[in-house]
Amino acid sequence: MKRFITTLKNIWSITELRNRILTTLIVLVVYRFGSYIVLPGVIPAALDAQNAAGDQTNDLIGLINSFTGGAFKNASLLALGIMPYITSSIVIQLLGFAVPYFQRLQQKEGESGRKKLNQITRLLTVAVTLVQGSGYLTYISTMGAIDPAIPKAIFWFSNIIILAGGTVLSMWLGERITDRGIGNGVSLLITVGIIATLPSALGFEFQAQLENNALLLFVLEMALLFVIIILTIMVVQAVRRIQIQFARKAVGREGSSLPNAGARDYIPLKLNASGVMPIIFAQALMFLPSTAMQFASAEAASSSSFLIALNDFASVEYNVIYFLLIFVFTYVYTALLVNPQNYSEYLKRQNAFIPGVKPGVPTAEYIDNITSRITLPGALFLGLIAILPAFAAAFGVNRSFSIFFGGTSLLILVAVVLDTLAQIESYLLMRRYDGLVKSGKVQGRQTGSRLQGLGNEI
Repeated sequence: MKRFITTLKNIWSITELRNRILTTLIVLVVYRFGSYIVLPGVIPAALDAQNAAGDQTNDLIGLINSFTGGAFKNASLLALGIMPYITSSIVIQLLGFAVPYFQRLQQKEGESGRKKLNQITRLLTVAVTLVQGSGYLTYISTMGAIDPAIPKAIFWFSNIIILAGGTVLSMWLGERITDRGIGNGVSLLITVGIIATLPSALGFEFQAQLENNALLLFVLEMALLFVIIILTIMVVQAVRRIQIQFARKAVGREGSSLPNAGARDYIPLKLNASGVMPIIFAQALMFLPSTAMQFASAEAASSSSFLIALNDFASVEYNVIYFLLIFVFTYVYTALLVNPQNYSEYLKRQNAFIPGVKPGVPTAEYIDNITSRITLPGALFLGLIAILPAFAAAFGVNRSFSIFFGGTSLLILVAVVLDTLAQIESYLLMRRYDGLVKSGKVQGRQTGSRLQGLGNEI
């Protein structure tokens, strides 16, 4: 406890770090405040009645609502939150793999190319928000939550603009955190939305176990959740180091070598290089059956046992297909992100080599083989962590709390917290203070390798 208090004092004593943390907290408070401001013309009582009538924790609406911290179900001006920006970013990123123009902006035009991509992403975000906003207002209309005294044309026109403005505001707040705060702004906004639903879900689970006189079971649930978080942290931070060596160079008449000549270094290949993207893609495909059921007739939807199973997150069919999709997408997305040929060319430019491996094509093949091998446990882990909420619900955990036992929510929480702690620790270490932990490493603290960020640079 004494060390913890000392660490807080060290953090507060660094003026720049203190200002960044305060800026981040203020922006997050503003963002959360906006999630409670209801759109004009919406009847909150009707929304509450509809939300209380059914459990939508595990469908598309429940997922979006968890990412927005309840703003989606509240019909607030930040109902869509930062999600249209995430969608646009994913589209631009995929175009960078397939379209030469976007690929050139990402890899060859440097800072100017990144600025152009950011501008294109912002414009695409507005377009996506207008489309999603129209669908969202249709959803609100089907719930009977629109004031009949307001003309529909005025309601739709004004609220689409408001929803677009809310998304642009969320995007701007995220950029303010990234530029003047601590951590990645967009990721922190999503994280705060996820955390906002945690207290109510935890309280509901505790109350349910208390009524059933099963407090020991609740304690076991907390212990299991702790173990899952620890395992997730281990996998997120795990890297496979490929040892490399820099060739010696004679410089000058005396034959003196470069300061780092002959030094050993390593290429860090992440065990889970694809992050949460395979889960996001798999979830998008798994939502298609529910969409098909909405357009199908009631008799056809009720008679198809397979479609019904695919809309039940706890069914065997759902989890088997979900696991296989994540496994396949992990390999596909890793292949898009990790380019062994680029690693080989980078090593050649740096006059470096992998001991025992010839430069050029053999080096690229060697890195490709290692990447394929370490992707296997990463893909298995992502698939397992994605279906853990189903197992938690099967063992009696309420659905609103079971989503924290795995899936996208847990991975985002772990990754964002580790990234934020790594930035705070870097400030402490630069001022010659002790880090956040006395032993071990926070993600991002591994500063010994010149190739630590190679995966992002190429």
